[in-house]
Amino acid sequence: MIFYDDTSIEDLCVHRIAEEDNESILNANAAGFAADKSGALKTMFLKPFANQVVTCEFAHEVDVKHNVLFNLARELNESGNFDQVSLKIAQHLVATSKHHNINEGDLFIAKFNDLYFNGDNYNALGIYKYEDKENFIETWVEGGRVNFKFRNGIGSKKPDKACLVIFTTVPYTLFIIEDRGGQTDYWQNEFVKHKPKNDFVNNTSDALTLTKEFITKQVPQEYQVTKTEQIDLLNRSIDYFKTHSQYNKNEFEEAVFQDPGMIDAYRKYDNNYQKENALEIKDQFEISPMAVKKQNRVYKSVLKLDKNFHVYIHGNTDLIEKGTDKDGRKFYKIYYEEER
Repeated sequence: MIFYDDTSIEDLCVHRIAEEDNESILNANAAGFAADKSGALKTMFLKPFANQVVTCEFAHEVDVKHNVLFNLARELNESGNFDQVSLKIAQHLVATSKHHNINEGDLFIAKFNDLYFNGDNYNALGIYKYEDKENFIETWVEGGRVNFKFRNGIGSKKPDKACLVIFTTVPYTLFIIEDRGGQTDYWQNEFVKHKPKNDFVNNTSDALTLTKEFITKQVPQEYQVTKTEQIDLLNRSIDYFKTHSQYNKNEFEEAVFQDPGMIDAYRKYDNNYQKENALEIKDQFEISPMAVKKQNRVYKSVLKLDKNFHVYIHGNTDLIEKGTDKDGRKFYKIYYEEER
């Protein structure tokens, strides 16, 4: 998670990327902007990343040193030659934007100082492509009356594609924004070339994801479990991450699954899941509260009964009994002390 209250924009440049590369307009020099507009620009460029959880890093199928954007980012970080690097980044985007469905747009490139991330301040590089303009109304007073006209431009809408490079240790830390509905393969795999970072944020998210899939998909195949028992396992899983600052795999397995046979089944599922998804989840890591908060949204402890009732279960499943009456109708009996 980033914080940008004390962040400043050191340099900014804008280019126009056309559908035909020979029609693109690339600026060789940084753009000037009024000091009183820096706050609006910071919000425009950094707010879209404020709640980003998934961290990435530069990658390449052979070696990261062959990644063009990584080398340009490193050149900027080491030399500080913003004008030259900004132009090269724009040229790199033009070179990788060869697909006929790729939209034209405005490319903003910014250099930031003192961006707060994971307890430290870092310099950073932001790359943003805006393809869809917004409509807005401009008003002004003239001749004793208020006039207005429609304008077309860039406003508060997040960019269609963006990459924030935080200059942590090489190969740096990336946050990625992409419009899933558009043509993004060139942005991910040719322009940026990135992969998930093997850090505590992704470890937290991946461990919760695989645990949820194990409980909801694999456990019913191997054990006779009720829906409430599954919900109890889900609750214990997310509660462990909410109440601990450090993850310990053995401790987690004992706290959640308890049964030796189920623990063994979980370990087998874990190994296969990591191989199939090319993951390396550590046995011990710091738990990311932001990743837990995001995963909590999909850890739904809901018992759905026909189309009439949704029962949200957050605690002791021993207070719920399942049965069938003499007419064959299924029911749940819930014990409680206080109605609120």
